[in-house]
Amino acid sequence: MQRRTSASGALTLTPLQARRLFAYNKRLFERYVRRIRRLPWNDASRHREIGHQSLFGTLVHILNVHEVWIGYILRGRNSDPELEELFGDPARKPEDWRGFNSYNRRVWALVDEYMNRLTPRDLSRPVHVFWMPGEYDASDGLMQTTFEEAHHIGEIIGALWQQDIEPPDTAWIEIRQKISGK
Repeated sequence: MQRRTSASGALTLTPLQARRLFAYNKRLFERYVRRIRRLPWNDASRHREIGHQSLFGTLVHILNVHEVWIGYILRGRNSDPELEELFGDPARKPEDWRGFNSYNRRVWALVDEYMNRLTPRDLSRPVHVFWMPGEYDASDGLMQTTFEEAHHIGEIIGALWQQDIEPPDTAWIEIRQKISGK
């Protein structure tokens, strides 16, 4: 079996690996949404001096990252006018759970649609964005999205522990087994 590398020199994901990874990402994100939703709104929306201030704001940011990378950049839709229009969309800045629910469905529908049609050629296609110099491809973009989600979930974990609230488990194996029904 030949191992393919991306434009950055990293290993390129296969479509199956990407689908498994994003099934995990989605399930993990859902766990944290459920946990934060159970908090009083003042706790969920309180500024905490974490990367995107509140727990709610950090969840919204994770969705923003998924939407930009998977809905636009990886599809080659990264012109200034397209991204400017997207960045100006008020639906990307929900202020309550109702707006969040709508935006959450929109983003995960984009992710699911992309993952369902993903091919090896898609994963090795070069992509570029104005704020990240260098050479990279769609596989790198999926890893960027994954690691950004992981880092922000880490911020949420720390903020929850500061309140003596146990965060949801993040175990890959446990979540993967629940996804596959084993």
